[in-house]
Amino acid sequence: MINRSDVLGAERRIEGYVRHTPLLRGGTAAAPVWFKCEFMQHTGVFKARGAFNRLLAARERGELDPVVGVVAASGGNAGLANAHAAAVLGVPATVFVPENAPKVKVARLLAYGATVRQVGSEYAEAFAAAMEHVETSGALFCHAYDQLEIAAGAGTVAEEILRDEPAIDTVIVAVGGGGLYAGVAAAAEGRARVVAVEPFSIPTLHAALEAGHPVDVAVSGIAADSLGARRLGEIAFGMASRVPPALALVDDAAISAARSQLWSEYRIPAEYGAAAAFAALASGAYVPGDGERVAVIVCGANTDPCTLEIQPDVGGDARGGA
Repeated sequence: MINRSDVLGAERRIEGYVRHTPLLRGGTAAAPVWFKCEFMQHTGVFKARGAFNRLLAARERGELDPVVGVVAASGGNAGLANAHAAAVLGVPATVFVPENAPKVKVARLLAYGATVRQVGSEYAEAFAAAMEHVETSGALFCHAYDQLEIAAGAGTVAEEILRDEPAIDTVIVAVGGGGLYAGVAAAAEGRARVVAVEPFSIPTLHAALEAGHPVDVAVSGIAADSLGARRLGEIAFGMASRVPPALALVDDAAISAARSQLWSEYRIPAEYGAAAAFAALASGAYVPGDGERVAVIVCGANTDPCTLEIQPDVGGDARGGA
């Protein structure tokens, strides 16, 4: 189980290794919205926070072997974060990614000095290959989302939001495997509402809550490279069971439109998964109450900048979720 104390411990540990990212005010005077600019984090994604917390904590315990280093499985972003953290701490990193991982992410992994192995068509296959590598190499495994230190590090995003703007009532966050959601919910517990947003095509949290435990879902859609976990993590499920979040579902059309709006109005270069949180607000899947002060976490920018002015033909309508 994750608690705010875990997040505060992570915040102390990673100080000096991560950026305190800006909180940008947007919207209108009558309906303001704050954007947490985590796309400006090291490696362009919030996951640097959890990666540093995991590696630094392991080093404190004597578990980080400087020869074999770390291994991660990722759709791209968790790999980037762990490769960067490993490079800063001077240990090797091996990252398993799906064969369809965006070229921009693979190129950046290589630039950080990681060994990249492309396996299968989705995260679950890369994960299985990574676990085999852990067994044979003895490397430290860094989960993309379902480890306490990873989720606690991610939760420091919410600590910064609520410290910079204590009057925030609601934090909107995209959910894939649920590490960011779990950390944010733990940090915000008793202080702010959390809205958990998922694509209709990858409803890991909805499916878990309906079944009473995490279950596999099909993975598809334009946000699959960053929100494409096949099932919700146990830490996120435990957090959602303890403090149920508000839920919203958005389709690819809503995500694409929100991404374009973030770029055209704010020059925020969000990847599709990162735009999902704003899509809930922009499409009406989540409607704030009168006077509600809302922060949206824009969690990553690892996208092809050439596509920011172009909306793909995804079809469908921008439906609101529960």
